[in-house]
This record gives sequence, C-alpha cells and structure tokens, in this order.
Amino acid sequence: MAPDRLDLVVFGASGYTGKHVVKELTRIAPKYPGLTWAVAGRNKERLETLLQNVTNKTGVNLSSTRIIVAAVEDESSLRQMCSQARLLLNCCGPFMKFGEPVVAMAIECGAHYVDVSGEKLFVDVCERKYDQPARDARVYVVPTCGLSSVPADLGVIYLQQNFGGTLNSVESYLVMHFPPKLLAERTKGVVRYSSWESMINSMAAMSLRSLQQEPLLPQFKPELKQRSLIHKNLNRWCLPFPTTDTEVVNKTQRYLLSSEKQRPAQYKAYISFPSIFTAIGIIFAGALLFLLSKVSFLRKLLLDYPRLCSFGIVTHDHPEEGVMDDMLFQYEMFGEGWEEGSDVNNTLPNKKVVGRVSVSGSDPAYVGTAVVVIFSAIAILQDSDKMPNRGGAMTPGIAFRNTSLVKNLQENNVNFEIVTKP
Repeated sequence: MAPDRLDLVVFGASGYTGKHVVKELTRIAPKYPGLTWAVAGRNKERLETLLQNVTNKTGVNLSSTRIIVAAVEDESSLRQMCSQARLLLNCCGPFMKFGEPVVAMAIECGAHYVDVSGEKLFVDVCERKYDQPARDARVYVVPTCGLSSVPADLGVIYLQQNFGGTLNSVESYLVMHFPPKLLAERTKGVVRYSSWESMINSMAAMSLRSLQQEPLLPQFKPELKQRSLIHKNLNRWCLPFPTTDTEVVNKTQRYLLSSEKQRPAQYKAYISFPSIFTAIGIIFAGALLFLLSKVSFLRKLLLDYPRLCSFGIVTHDHPEEGVMDDMLFQYEMFGEGWEEGSDVNNTLPNKKVVGRVSVSGSDPAYVGTAVVVIFSAIAILQDSDKMPNRGGAMTPGIAFRNTSLVKNLQENNVNFEIVTKP
C-alpha cells in the first residue's frame, strides 16, 4: 500500500449507522495517535453537515477531516476512494444491493474491508467470489462486523477459550430489554428502512428448505438437537432465531476443524420474549412476511409502503435521538462439554459453563454496532500479524480470535464474561 494512504475511510458516513461510526471515531481515534481517517459518500453537502453536527455534539473540530465523494454506481469514484485507504469501513447497505462493487474495488485497490452487514447471501458472495482475490491481494475482507455477527461468533470463541476443557455445544439465547420510551414511541419509527429492505429481500431469496438446513459440520456426538418451536428458558418464551449468526459461527467452527484440527462447537440460536403471546405473534408475523415476500407485487407493496406494512415501526427518516437509550442486548450462551483430561469419544459431557455477551450504554443497537466495527477495523490495522493467511475473505471469529478485539470491546460497553448463573 502507498505510505500516504489514510488508515480508515468510512463509506456511507452520512447514513444513520455511518453517523454513529463517525461520532464514535471522534471519541476512539485519539486513543490511537497517528490514526488517520476520512468520510465518504455520494453527497458532499450531507458529509459537510455531518461533520459540523458531530463537531457541535462532541466539541471536537472536524473541519480538517477529508471528505471523499463516491457512489456505488460510479466505478471511477469508488476507485478514487479505495485508493486513498488502508482499510474501507462500509456502512452503505443493503449490502446485497450495494455491497459487492465496494468489496471488489477495495480488493483491486489493495484496501482491507469491513462492514456492518448482516445478510447471509452477502456473506456467501464474499466468501465464494472474493476469498481468493483477497488472498492474492493480501487484504482482509471481513463482513458482518457489527452486532451481527461479532457478539455471537466471538462469544463462542470466548467460551471455547475459557471453558477449561473441550466444548461440544452452545445454545445461545438473545435477550433484549426495551426501555419504556422505545415501547411507547415504536409507531413513530424505530427501524431504518434499509434494514427492512434487507430483511424483505433476504426472505424473498430464501427457500423453506434453506430455513431448515444449516451449514453442515461433521457429525459429532452427542449431537445438539434443535429445541421445539416454542420453549421456555430464562423464565422467558423462546423461538429458534434464523439469523446470519448461525451461518457465521458454523463457518468459523469449520475453519478451526480444518485448519487447526480443533473440535468444533455445535451451535443453536434462539431469541426470547417475556410473553408467550408475543412469541406466537412473532411466529405469525414472520410467516406472513415470508409468504408475502414471495409474490412480486406483494413484495413491492412491503417495500413501497413500509410504515403501513410495519404499523409505523419502519421509517425512512432517522429514528428520534435517544429513543433507544437504556436498551440492552444480551446473549446468554449455554456451553456444554468435557473437563480437561476426559475421554471425549467414549464419555458423555460432564461440564457446563455459561458465557454472556452484553451490549449496553446509549443506543446500544447503533452505537454498539459502531463501536464493534471500529475496533474490528483497528484490529486489522494493528494486529494483522495475529490474523491468519495474510489475507482472504473470512468471518470475524476466524479473523479476530487472537487479536485485541475482545479486550477493546470490553472497555467500551460490549462485555464478554463467564457467569455462574444465567
């Protein structure tokens, strides 16, 4: 890479997630003397307004921050942007719609790449099409570096590293605590349209068969069985959680088996609700959206009238500031395996450990995502000697398991811990 490149360029900086990344960068960057960064997007005026707003909120003068004008559909502008960066941090989604040209250009220009995607299809595209080009260019391409899927993927790694034996399986339960203000104002719009669009298009591309099948790991015994559609745990009602996290965790575990001959942990993900009526409502809503997404004109209605179809939850605007403060994301991870020295092939598991990954603070959904992706980028910039293969497309667990990422996150309201009680 050219020595005069900026360390980090935030693409899509004027979007809702991007503005949180810029604000958090203003706080985090001074801890790393010499770290240089810029903002990029299609509209110069919006980027200038963003920098002024962040200056007003933080008191940090950003008037000298470089602004790069770039658009996904303009290849020359993408090239100009990527050629100025050691690492590109992409906040411009939906990623199946906008992400691939950015990944391709980052590799062509020799820039590392991270993003805040959570789309299974996009993860597959990155691995299938861009792993070898990234290896040839000796750059890292690491999608899903936000709350999807770092807490789940690194949470399993953390549990393996602190289990004190051999981990066989992990059952992960997502617990979300919503502040009263968010519940009261949810019909004013608390979910960004880009997230809605990504979910609807992902459902449209998904088959019933793919919902039932997960990426295969070799058969290990005892097998971790899927629990029933609705079951109770943690004094809450729980459902299977078909997110990208499971795909990402299984990719990481397959890598550990093939590259390091480490027994992989089987993984099942669930989401919990305080009421059985809420859980049943989620089942019906999810099934209805899935079916509607399969019919083109009904899918168009979902995308053209998101507020109506979501009862006001989805918005094209930015959610009101502060509405998500005091929200809490928490992953309770129930690990089961064998104590050190046990015969894992001929005895049943004899040890249980509970891990927890929690995200707290102001607006943990978006600020938490910003913190996670920033420190993922910093891990590549500063700890690449602790990462595998000297390049390639990979999961966060593969990329960051031996870096300082978890330590840095623990110092910034993203906690990884072993607990005695869930």
